[in-house]
Amino acid sequence: MKIIVNTDACIGCGACYNSAEDLFEMTDDGLSKAKVEEVPEDKKQAALDAIAGCPTGAITEE
Repeated sequence: MKIIVNTDACIGCGACYNSAEDLFEMTDDGLSKAKVEEVPEDKKQAALDAIAGCPTGAITEE
């Protein structure tokens, strides 16, 4: 599973980082960025929670 952040839709609220800081980081522009290419098996639920918790739907899985 990969996580993709659409930076055009991201508002930099940090919800994804707060729910899965191992998977996301905030850039100097204040937007979210995926920290990993492939989500480890034990972090998949955290990734799904981050996707569901994004208020703008900027995060998707591939």
